[in-house]
Amino acid sequence: MNKIALLNSIEKNIHFSFSRSGGAGGQNVNKVNTKVHAEINIDALEGLSQTERALAKTRLAGKMNSLGEIFIDAQEERFQERNRAIALDKMKSIVVQAALLPKKRKKTKPTASSIERRLKSKKLRGKIKELRMFKVNG
Repeated sequence: MNKIALLNSIEKNIHFSFSRSGGAGGQNVNKVNTKVHAEINIDALEGLSQTERALAKTRLAGKMNSLGEIFIDAQEERFQERNRAIALDKMKSIVVQAALLPKKRKKTKPTASSIERRLKSKKLRGKIKELRMFKVNG
């Protein structure tokens, strides 16, 4: 993943629309369009390989429509500019996180001391159960 190219592509291809926000705010809520609705087409993004793009599509399927557009809303602040910046940051972080390939697992073997500890605890547990058996019968 070319992260710089991806972030620049997100900034270039994101589309914003605005509407009235809900919640507290008095008269401001009723007359100013502060809620930001951001959308971006994942196929238009640069900096992603085909596997990363496919992985992002599967991970973001719940936030995506049939055209391959991801939607995000931001209405945390009372100012449109701040909500716009919040929506852009959310979009960047969501897309980057969704496109990250999982790390390959390195196979490891248990250490000799951990094997020894495990066997000791099994022996101890067996002794406890064996003593319990003698108490019931004897």
